[in-house]
Amino acid sequence: MKKPQMTPVVTMHYIKLLLRGSLFLAALVTYIIHAVTGTGSAFGGFENDPVLITVIWLFFMVDMLLRFFPNKLESPGCQKQFRKNYIPIPENAPKLQPGVVTFAVFAAWIALNAIFGALYYAGIFDKGILLLIALAYSVCDIICILFFCPFQTWIMKNRCCTTCRIYNWDYAMMFTPLLFIPNIYTWTLLGTALGLLLQWEIKRRRFPERFSPCSNAFLSCANCTEKLCRHKRQLRSFIRKHNFDRFGQRFFKKS
Repeated sequence: MKKPQMTPVVTMHYIKLLLRGSLFLAALVTYIIHAVTGTGSAFGGFENDPVLITVIWLFFMVDMLLRFFPNKLESPGCQKQFRKNYIPIPENAPKLQPGVVTFAVFAAWIALNAIFGALYYAGIFDKGILLLIALAYSVCDIICILFFCPFQTWIMKNRCCTTCRIYNWDYAMMFTPLLFIPNIYTWTLLGTALGLLLQWEIKRRRFPERFSPCSNAFLSCANCTEKLCRHKRQLRSFIRKHNFDRFGQRFFKKS
């Protein structure tokens, strides 16, 4: 049987994983060098490397600005908000996840980052650590899409990323640690991310039919051409094939 080729969207996500991972490693090495040499600043040493900060800022800012508009190289999960991706299913009403599920994700994320904020104000973390956490989140974001998503598995219980209720929350969640850093770079990143989230929530409220597979055929498996869930299925098959322990089977059972 011929092995299916990766789609352009899947390829783009692997490129993003590589680039985001590279930015995280570059920032980590820079932070360690400044910590060891004692040349750190209020921003954990990064202010001494404006080129790195500018590259990080430009990389994510451009990616976010493109997300405001229809884009063929983005996942269907974040593109369903646009009218061009709405394929109506006659006489079918949208079925959306209850608000309590969304609130559970929001509460868990705020609680996690509140811990980081408390550690920062206690003097245990500095601003450089908060930036590294944000960059680590960016890597984890792509891992969630390609391989395993704890929100999908343990809280949301959605079928795949295409039907994800909080897909365009990603940048706002990613840059949450930057809330504690009063800096033009961080505030513009976080502000743009919140703009994406606001656009998403407004369109979901105005056009709920676009966000449900019951009312939008664009979200059906039959119409999916991107196959971002392929690697998750392969991982589950690998687990079953090699008879992992029961914990491992439960861990990936619904991912």
